[in-house]
Amino acid sequence: MKEIKDIIKAYDVAVKQAKQTALATVVLVEGSAYRRAGARMLVTEDGELTGAISGGCLEGDALRKARLAMAQQQPMLVTYDTTDDDDAKLGVGLGCNGIIHILIEPIHPENNNNPIQLLKSISSKRQNAVLVTLFSLQDRKAVQPGTCLLLTGDGSVKEALTDSTLKDTLISDALDVLRTGISATRIYVDTIEYTGFVEHIKPVISVIIIGAGNDAIPLTQLAAILGWDVTIVDGRANYAKTDRFPSAKQVICAKPEQVLSQVSLDERSVMVLMTHNYNYEMALLREILLLDIPYIGMLGPKKKLERILGELEDNGLKITSAQLEKLYGPVGLDIGSEGSEEIALSIISEIKAVLSGREGYSLKYKPVSIHAGVKAS
Repeated sequence: MKEIKDIIKAYDVAVKQAKQTALATVVLVEGSAYRRAGARMLVTEDGELTGAISGGCLEGDALRKARLAMAQQQPMLVTYDTTDDDDAKLGVGLGCNGIIHILIEPIHPENNNNPIQLLKSISSKRQNAVLVTLFSLQDRKAVQPGTCLLLTGDGSVKEALTDSTLKDTLISDALDVLRTGISATRIYVDTIEYTGFVEHIKPVISVIIIGAGNDAIPLTQLAAILGWDVTIVDGRANYAKTDRFPSAKQVICAKPEQVLSQVSLDERSVMVLMTHNYNYEMALLREILLLDIPYIGMLGPKKKLERILGELEDNGLKITSAQLEKLYGPVGLDIGSEGSEEIALSIISEIKAVLSGREGYSLKYKPVSIHAGVKAS
């Protein structure tokens, strides 16, 4: 989502400067590649790039193709095949052993449903969304429909299809992807055969950091670099100050019983307790254990957490295994962290792993490719 927000910001600047723009999107990957389907890059007519479609090896050639697409004012499908061992003949030397299909779409600001406007609709609300992009692998010279339909979690649909019989089918498939939360690649037949990238897009991670001590500062900074929404909460007015946490979206001074009424939580919200105040954290934990959020981290030794849980149970709170499953204490991955900056890295890494459903081990031990290709169906 950070990449989408950066692209939107860059696009708005380009429009004010009357610059032409094009959006390059990785729509299909066969085999291995640095970025998977859904990676995006905005290109301006004077060569400014925002976002990334590779590790830097495709951007130069994609810039040339994007300028051509802007000149012709037509979407263009570009394919990079690196399955040949001698992929240096492409002039990019990828060494990825994959086939990467990239759709380049000139952006027309006067079109209220152009790809950037659809991305704006996604980023403006904290909800899941599905974006459909159509392209033809069968006939690359045919008109490429491109980014053409958006379905948001509240059920609203925006579409940019012209005289297509596929709308109902696309909406049906988008609803399926919205329900499963897993992006899909589909084959559609209209006047010609199209491939559709039906992409599930999640809202940005929201991290609520309970504690405004000095050790919360690097955690806030790292989360902000990733584009996460950060909220700081502390009961001490001299600590909970916006000038101490300029990258936080919100800074709240509140007692434990006042916190939940002042924050918004959903399935992409996590909490990290690092107040170093035993009673504050115990009072707040009593409330947040009952919430349907995927991650609660607590800084400090395991004995501290066990003692808090024991006192909560002694005072009548029945703690279930499901509640314990989402409680991470001591917080963070075991990476040998020393100091607040490294501890922040450990915490951020654990949050990302948990929300991605990963174990957080070294990729050298992963038996398959990092970004496995998706077959069309």
